[in-house]
Amino acid sequence: MFGLGHWEIILILVIILIVFGAGKLPKVAGEIAKGIKSFKEGLKDDNKIDKK
Repeated sequence: MFGLGHWEIILILVIILIVFGAGKLPKVAGEIAKGIKSFKEGLKDDNKIDKK
């Protein structure tokens, strides 16, 4: 996965947990998911405009 091993992924997750804390992690994940959804919708809208 992106050239990362299991230990690198675990280390990144631990650092994220330390930086954001356990309480804010669900909120941060939700905001990231909303951003990705919005980005995908923007791409779909852009494709519809290009096809017209």
